[in-house]
This record gives sequence, structure tokens and C-alpha cells, in this order.
Amino acid sequence: MHAKFVLLPGDGIGPEIVTQGRRILEGIASRFGHTFEMSEHMIGGCAIDACGDPLPESTLAACRASHAVLLGAVGGPKWDDPKAKTRPEAGLLKIRKELGLFANLRPTKTWDELVDASPLRRDIVSGTDILFVRELTGGIYFGESGRKPHASGEEAWNVMTYTTGEIERVVRLAAEAARRRRGKLTMVDKANVLEASRLWRQVSEKVVKTEFPDLQYNVVLVDAMAMHLISKPRDFDVVVTENLFGDILTDEASMLPGSLGLLPSASIGSSGPGLFEPIHGSAPDIAGKNIANPLATILAVAMMLRYSLNMNAEADAIETAVNNVLKAGARTKDIAGNGPSISTTEMGDKVLDALLKG
Repeated sequence: MHAKFVLLPGDGIGPEIVTQGRRILEGIASRFGHTFEMSEHMIGGCAIDACGDPLPESTLAACRASHAVLLGAVGGPKWDDPKAKTRPEAGLLKIRKELGLFANLRPTKTWDELVDASPLRRDIVSGTDILFVRELTGGIYFGESGRKPHASGEEAWNVMTYTTGEIERVVRLAAEAARRRRGKLTMVDKANVLEASRLWRQVSEKVVKTEFPDLQYNVVLVDAMAMHLISKPRDFDVVVTENLFGDILTDEASMLPGSLGLLPSASIGSSGPGLFEPIHGSAPDIAGKNIANPLATILAVAMMLRYSLNMNAEADAIETAVNNVLKAGARTKDIAGNGPSISTTEMGDKVLDALLKG
């Protein structure tokens, strides 16, 4: 098969980890007989520095013409001035909107070999395997916002807005994922306080009852969910929620496996290319040191092949290679504890070697 991928290294450690993702794609092409065309483009802070725009039109055009997009990370202290005309994160929000990427998928699972790296007890986190589905293009992040003078100084506001259609499509996607997994779907809201959440509850229940009656479905308030994630994470299979709640809960859940460096994500829509990336940030404090963990990016490549091209065997091969490397004891600094660690490049070497050996 011939496929066209856009690589967006971005800022901080982005270029280092995307380089390892590229190597894994090249390995897959070699092992399975595919031809992959890959081109690199700018996004985030580096794009602001180069042309004053965190998402140049040339980058967006290339993404639209691709099968899928692999992103490193954006942002850093250099671009954190709150008075700046634009920020790197604006490029990320815009590309999601422009490509119609309404659902963010974040698998959160614990690896047996690394379960003791979690800040929680082994008996709590061992066996955790959750797929979070976060609505990505609606809600408070995209609602009306502003400031105005107030007697005490200023007044600021952000509006959370959702439509029936926005809720239906992401709940339907989550329900389909639950049907392919363990058949359990949890919807998280704040319906005891928010009107937008009451619409979420109404629409979600209708979609599940009419289209997915075979699923085990329940609803949990977001504050309760925050507690359940650290007390009984194994109870959950697929969790769907709105943008703000999903942003917070997935970051909390990312600590269950013990490191952000192990968790990939996928942002997908109804059609067109998806955006695949590690969930961690640009980590400017370790940028250029060749010590970042590339495994989340490598696992994002597996998700990219699985969700964008239905290359399930290829995705399985990558995940198996990562698992075998971890079983063999290879560790980057973030997951090494007091033991020896290897570099970003060395970890990439080991995964690629395991992949090519099959």
C-alpha cells in the first residue's frame, strides 16, 4: 500500500520523538512491503518564529492532502507571554477544528513490567485498560469568551455550548468502540449543576438505548469520576465526556501507568486525516538532551496505522515490539527509577530491532 503522512515535529522534544516515529514507519514499510511518503512541516512556536503563524496555510494544506498526521509537541516558555498576539497552542486548536477532528481517543493502560512506577498501589492499578473518548471541538474552549470592566476591576466569562448533533456523533463513536472492547460505556457529566450536561445526559441515553442496547451503560458525575480513577480504575472500559472534563480527567488518568511517556492519543473525525500524538507536552527542560521517552510517539504511530488505514496487523506488530522491549528491561530515564536508563535514540533502536525481527 502507498500512504502519505505529514510529520509535525513542533517544539521542545517534538523533533527528537517524531524522528523515532519516522523510523518505526520506515520499519513497518520495510517489513510489510508498503511505501510511505513522509513530509515535515511547521506548527506551534517554531512556526510563530518563522512566519508569525502557529499553523501556516502550507502546513494545513499538506495535512488535508495526507492520510494521517503525526504530531510531536507544541509550546514552551519562550512563547508563554500572555500578551502575545498568538500562542503555539492556537495552532493545535485550529488544526483540530480545520480537519473536523471532533473526538480525542486516549487509551490508558498499565504495563505489567512498569506497574510499580505508578504512584498508586499495584493492587489498584494493575490490569487498568481504559479508552477515554473526549469531545474535542465544542464546549467551553470554543464558546463565547471575553472581558469587561467591573467595579472590582474586571469581569471575565467563558460560555459552554453544545448541540445535540455534537453530542450524538461523539457518543456514537464511543459506543462503537465499547462494542469492540468489553461492552461497557460510561458517560461523565455534571448534570446536577450544568444545563449543557443535562443535554449530554439526555442525548447520550437516547443514542445508547436506541442504537446500542447491548452495552452496559452508566453515568458518573465528573467529581465522582475524579475519585474513582484513583480508587477503582479497573471498573472502567470506555469513558466518554465533553471537552473540559475530558482534558482534566485524561491528564489525571495519565498518572496511572506511571509516566506520560507511555501514552499516545488520536484525534479523529468523520472523514479525512486524523491527528496522532503523544499526550505529553514539549518538555523544554530536557529538549535536545536525547533522554525523552519516545514510546508514546511510537504507540501513536500504531494508533495512526490502525485508525487511519485499518492496518491492524502493522499496529499489533508495533505494540508487540514495544511490549517485548519493556519485558527485556529497556528503560528511558522517566521510567527507570533507580535503575539504568537508555537514550531516546537507543530506545528507538531497540523497538525498531524488535519490530524487524517480528
